[in-house]
Amino acid sequence: MVFLRTTLVNNLDEQLAQQAAGSIANSIFTTAPVDGRVVFSQVDNAPQIGSMVVVYGPDGQREAFYNGTSTTALPDIPSTFTVEQTYSQIDRRIDLESPESGQHFLARVGVLQVPGNPGVYTQMVIQPLAPTDRIVAAYIGIYAFVALLILIATALLTRWLVTLAFRNLRQVETTAMDIAAGDFSQRLTDIVPDTEVGRLKTAINAMLARIDGALGQRDATVRQMRRFIGDASHELRTPLVTMRGYAELYRMGAIRSDEDVAQSMERIEKEAIRMGALVEDLLALARLDERRDVTIIALDLRPIARDAALDLRVTSPQREVTVDDTTSRDELVLPTITLDPLLDSGGRPASGTGRRRTAPTTSAMAIAGATLSRLRRRSKDGAEPTASSSSEGEPAQGTPPLGVVRPVPRLAPIVMGDENKVRQVVANLLGNARRFTAEDSPIGLRVGVDAESDMGWIEIIDHGEGVPEQIREQIFQRFWRADTSRTRETGGSGLGLSIVASIVDLLHGTVDVRDTPGGGATFRVSLPLADRRDAQEHALIETQPLERLPENYRPENDA
Repeated sequence: MVFLRTTLVNNLDEQLAQQAAGSIANSIFTTAPVDGRVVFSQVDNAPQIGSMVVVYGPDGQREAFYNGTSTTALPDIPSTFTVEQTYSQIDRRIDLESPESGQHFLARVGVLQVPGNPGVYTQMVIQPLAPTDRIVAAYIGIYAFVALLILIATALLTRWLVTLAFRNLRQVETTAMDIAAGDFSQRLTDIVPDTEVGRLKTAINAMLARIDGALGQRDATVRQMRRFIGDASHELRTPLVTMRGYAELYRMGAIRSDEDVAQSMERIEKEAIRMGALVEDLLALARLDERRDVTIIALDLRPIARDAALDLRVTSPQREVTVDDTTSRDELVLPTITLDPLLDSGGRPASGTGRRRTAPTTSAMAIAGATLSRLRRRSKDGAEPTASSSSEGEPAQGTPPLGVVRPVPRLAPIVMGDENKVRQVVANLLGNARRFTAEDSPIGLRVGVDAESDMGWIEIIDHGEGVPEQIREQIFQRFWRADTSRTRETGGSGLGLSIVASIVDLLHGTVDVRDTPGGGATFRVSLPLADRRDAQEHALIETQPLERLPENYRPENDA
């Protein structure tokens, strides 16, 4: 507003300067000589010029005054104003003030030439600053009103935008309260990935999914532990009840003869052995659950398979036990062979052949046989075939030689693992195969490498009843049995395959079961190859941080 008032005052000052430099008084007053002096008289119907005009004579006395404004308040006009003052202040602005109302006025002075009079007169043009002040006040009011409206509109818009922005956060708050109440199935919706709130929702949904999964896993573990405790107590109670029963029979005198006593002691001893084996299995599982440190080294699966086969032949001499090393079979690289035109006995192309012919693709056995035949002829003749031997069916000089079949060695099944643990896994799987197959049923061991997954594997192959597909995931659970009758006959505790699964998981491998061709079950244990990872890296797998979420991650229910 200061700039506006300054501009208006400067404009008014320029207008006054133009009026003071002209002869505005001559259009308002008429002059007439009276007693040697010039008398100024106001003309009739003088125009409203918006200014006050004061005329001073050559002697500096005020001669005439005209109020051409609508204001009634008059400024304190000087009674005298000499010519010297006029010339000294002709380019200056003069400020005047009304003594009655305190209003301010702006004045300018100039030289006036009165017609017919050679004297120098002064005219002062005055205008009030009240209109300028009113304009400034009006603009202040308008601007204040507009500013107030803008402020109110901005406040309302800001409130609406903040409410809109925090509406999503309110949804986050509501979901968090539901989660705090125990409902972990809640998920955030209306996700806009390009905003901070959208990315926050995505991260929260991912966190909730992991928490929900962890809680589900915890609940499953608790249920499994309860079932495990119940099964373990039942399995431990069974031999104890048997031994207690025989002891009570002996105390009551029901067992008297030496034969009955010997039979009872034998049964008590067998049940004690069974309970001891069960306790050992439980302790082994407890140690595996603690995930104690294991010695990770580069381990060759081939001697482990051979040693296990020798042990099985000793315990079951009536069985046929085989070891198959798939890594000892070399792959044959068979190149595509293009032969020159067939030559006759004179070394010329055969009749009817004027162009090169491509021999038809032959089988691997045919190519290998041709190569061996050629090598035999070389060793028999003692020299390399030459162009002169074309009569024997050899290509002429310049003909590309036949591609040689070369073996490509496979990767060795050397994996990262603990030797004692791996041997225990193989022993448990062989014991399982021996327990659930006939006494003369063959058992095979096979080792190999899966180059695509960087895993070495060992398989235990039996030819028994096999494992139905619907229970293949359950057989690795603790104390799980396919049927009670089979288990009771074999005397298993239901922990052997659980120990296998725990050891393999501890070594960061996998174990699965599939059908054996012709009937039976094949258990495969896969472990990471040693040439793909060192021991320290293998041991630190579980300490690696979780992978970061991708920027474009979206939960399945928001896809």
